[in-house]
Amino acid sequence: MNIKGNTVTVEKSAQEVFVFFSELKNFEQLMPADIKKFEVEGDSFLFGLPGMPEIRLVLKNKTEFSNITLGAASSKLPFTLSADFNETGEKSTEVALNFEGDFNPMMAMMIKKPLSKFVETLTENIAKL
Repeated sequence: MNIKGNTVTVEKSAQEVFVFFSELKNFEQLMPADIKKFEVEGDSFLFGLPGMPEIRLVLKNKTEFSNITLGAASSKLPFTLSADFNETGEKSTEVALNFEGDFNPMMAMMIKKPLSKFVETLTENIAKL
């Protein structure tokens, strides 16, 4: 299952955006307003939203100034959430989120709508940076 977020433009350099995303505690600013739990521990963070189990994301890969990829800490639900950065000017960077998961068809059907909304909310909050 693949969910692509809208591409949004942030009035910051790619380096500033990369540094922001590299600090996992900053993801709390991007979360939906109804977040119930957010805890950073080393190279991972745990968050909880109403009606969903708590999810731990681990920093999997960083490509300087162009990509940050997070992945599920549990192998039960394998997925990644990547943020790609494309500098379009000195103080302008396009950011695009991409969620990729390997789920059985039944699970994919159940979680596609809430995950799409989650990615949309993250994208909207990135645009406010």
